[in-house]
Amino acid sequence: MSDVLPVLRVLGMLVMLFALAMGVPLAVSLHQQDGVWQVYPIAMAVALVSGAALTFGLRRYQRELLPRHGVMLVSLAWSLLPLVASLPLTLACGLAGRPISFTHAYFEAVSGLTTTGATIFTGLDALPVSVNVWRTLLQWIGGMGILVLAVAVLPMLGVGGSQLFKAEAAGPVRDTKLTPRMTGTAKGLWGVYGTFSLACVLAYWLAGMEPLDALMHMFSTVSLGGMSSHDASFGHFRSPLLEWIAVGFMLLASCNFALYFIAMRKGHVREFMSDPEMRATLGTLVGVGLFIGLLLWIKGVYAPVEALRQGLFHTISVASTTGYASSDYLGWPVFAPVMMLMLSGVATSAGSTGGGIKMVRMLILFKQAQRELTRLVHPNAVQPVRLGGRVVGSPMIFSVLAFMLVYAATLILLSMVLMLTDLDPVTAFSAVMASLHCMGPGLGAVGPTSTYAVLTDVQVWVCTLAMVLGRLEILSFLALLTPAFWRR
Repeated sequence: MSDVLPVLRVLGMLVMLFALAMGVPLAVSLHQQDGVWQVYPIAMAVALVSGAALTFGLRRYQRELLPRHGVMLVSLAWSLLPLVASLPLTLACGLAGRPISFTHAYFEAVSGLTTTGATIFTGLDALPVSVNVWRTLLQWIGGMGILVLAVAVLPMLGVGGSQLFKAEAAGPVRDTKLTPRMTGTAKGLWGVYGTFSLACVLAYWLAGMEPLDALMHMFSTVSLGGMSSHDASFGHFRSPLLEWIAVGFMLLASCNFALYFIAMRKGHVREFMSDPEMRATLGTLVGVGLFIGLLLWIKGVYAPVEALRQGLFHTISVASTTGYASSDYLGWPVFAPVMMLMLSGVATSAGSTGGGIKMVRMLILFKQAQRELTRLVHPNAVQPVRLGGRVVGSPMIFSVLAFMLVYAATLILLSMVLMLTDLDPVTAFSAVMASLHCMGPGLGAVGPTSTYAVLTDVQVWVCTLAMVLGRLEILSFLALLTPAFWRR
């Protein structure tokens, strides 16, 4: 128990930091007079008091965090912060005459913070505008990660910033150190994120979006979250120009932000352009998008130009784990939506705001498979796995193989649990996959024109668990369940 107390103290600080974000929807509510401004001071006060109680009540347990503490904190943060985030949703919807259950409020908050973009809300256009701002702001906060934000702006925490950063960072880049201090690395990454965010909101606004729509869709574009303030998602705007802008920023956000940081700060543009994961990510997204556009044209679904736009926009949206839609792609040839959903697991880079397995893991698996094939023909050949000219060590390869095994087992197990609740196989499998990839819309009953409100509470909780596991990349969470983790 004493091992958890230092973690709870830092969690209290994160809750207080997180509570300050409620000032954004409060300001919007007061400006727009949407009638629910009262809920934000209440929710903020509850969060600040709770966080302060943990922080100051446990101040004598201040100490440097160890790697195991980082794992505990990340798991607790992504499980408990949605409780704080769900409070404004519950209060505001109740005040607006649209009460929601705790299950649905928690699901929506988890979906926002994990940048999944799945929703239980219908009638988004009629929601108080501040509620939509809060939903999309959660995605922007979760995109880069609230723990990375804490490392950037709260160096006075007195805790192991490197452990927080490593526990929070996604994929095999968690040991990357871009500056001598992790605080500088976190600030740099948030600086790149903020720069893209500013450019995106200005582009949307200049292209015709209303200012608040531009802000909300910027939140969900650069975070690759995909939540919208309209039931018709991006189809509400009926603007090819806005879709092309979204495509550009989704492609930017799908690549490793560390590469942007290095290119901007150190001028290593050549290293940026030659990165194998970035080229594979962009090549896959654009290449498959063009192929699906060609398929839509050949099958007579759209004329050539429209087929190209629809194919690229929806492929990049779904495969990048964003989840925007401007049309119901479930009516397309079945290959297209299935292919896009499968790509959502692999078509983003480690260090991006996307979810899923990450492209770098697939490249390592491909290289390892190549090596094994060579060994069948030349058993004595020495052929190390190389990626970008660097040798990939055996520990990294074993880590990737272990992750893939656990990922596949989790996908199958949770899908079977949903089918046990009498959900049809297509909806069950796609809902778990979309949740595990932090992508959002699936196939069947949870397609792009539907919501997760069609599921029962038990089914919603299964998808909620899948979203948390996907955001934590499974292994971090499962490590807490092993007896070895709790041994000193």
